[in-house]
Amino acid sequence: MSAIGVVSSCSCLRPGVWLLKSGMQKMSSFGLHTAARCAAKDYYEVLVLGGGAGGIAMSARMKRKVGAGNVAVVEPSKTHYYQPLWTLVGGGAKQLAASARPMGSVMPKGVEWIKSRVTALDPDKNCVWLENDIKVSYKYLIIALGISLHYEKIKGLPEGFDHPKIGSNYSVHTVEKTWKAIQDFKEGNAIFTFPNTPVKCAGAPQKIMYLSDAYWRKTGKRSNANIMFNTSLGAIFAVKKYADALLEVIKERNIAVNYKRNLVEVRADRQEAVFENLDKPGETEVHQYGMLHVTPPMGPPAVLINSPVSDATGWVDVDKETLQHKKYPNVFGIGDCTNLPTSKTAAAVAAQSGVLDITISLVMKNQLPAKKYDGYTSCPLVTGYNKVILAEFDYNAQPLETFPIDQSKERITMYHMKADMMPLLYWNALLK
Repeated sequence: MSAIGVVSSCSCLRPGVWLLKSGMQKMSSFGLHTAARCAAKDYYEVLVLGGGAGGIAMSARMKRKVGAGNVAVVEPSKTHYYQPLWTLVGGGAKQLAASARPMGSVMPKGVEWIKSRVTALDPDKNCVWLENDIKVSYKYLIIALGISLHYEKIKGLPEGFDHPKIGSNYSVHTVEKTWKAIQDFKEGNAIFTFPNTPVKCAGAPQKIMYLSDAYWRKTGKRSNANIMFNTSLGAIFAVKKYADALLEVIKERNIAVNYKRNLVEVRADRQEAVFENLDKPGETEVHQYGMLHVTPPMGPPAVLINSPVSDATGWVDVDKETLQHKKYPNVFGIGDCTNLPTSKTAAAVAAQSGVLDITISLVMKNQLPAKKYDGYTSCPLVTGYNKVILAEFDYNAQPLETFPIDQSKERITMYHMKADMMPLLYWNALLK
């Protein structure tokens, strides 16, 4: 979670189809929210940490269960961002303003918005601590704190973004720099990176690469570009069906893929990117670039590291089928901040929110959770300005597709779903 705003990762499909049918019917019960700057009470029946997709969706669901006055959301940001649109913003197909809404406009009406930051969690005493030593207690806690970006873990960043030819679709401060770098590109290496950490929307680092390729073909610059995808991973995508399709796209468009390469330094004044060869630790290689897109290292929010609710790596430790905490039965997690073994996307949040809703309902009745989350997630893989491969899959990296077609094929219809339909569903259904 960032002070500049809350973002949500890849767009959702299978949950989105359900939301289109049912979510629109519920919109009339929500409206603008007027909130106090700090906690109006020191106890809430349901306390939600985080105002991203998971936090807002769950606060809306909890409002219907226990009443608006008994639910509070802790979130310091004034703006809520729909980040899946940033792929298209970075590629010049959408405007940044279209991805933003005032935080107050997405808060369920009547739910208390606590404009503060969580500084500590004490699940043994059923309370959390906020800034200025404010203590808030709860009966049930939902943790939806998202994921943190760490540009600073790459030497030369974030100050390197002050130079031209470099951008990143993962930050509101740098996404428009990506589009400028694409437009200003003249010749040389165009490098796109994937870090050696978990990331939100694992397809996004290569989506912007395909859009860049398409733009340069359109403007006659493609013959001057050596497009490189330097990824820390050993495969282009985790699901074989979609990986095979992407490799065909990569071959057709003459893109070079270098596996097990992790960006460790950017010398922006010299347009040089330094990569570590993960197969030979300590060995580095330097590439000159005419354009560089950086996907930053990511990790759990600082407040979760060494927290009682987290595992050894800092992610909220929940049961992968119920989203209930493994140690504290009145604590739950959703979205990017959890250790669920699936891709961190808004599609996952949409699926998880339905499961978590049922889980909490049963826990409130002193019953055991029964609904099982299958790990469903989705990533519309943008391969051009009118092409998308729609990847949907489960915990076992097996396709779990919505439509009775081969979704590994590039399709115009799926592009319009990604670019036009899913933002509407997000604002008007998932968050409601």
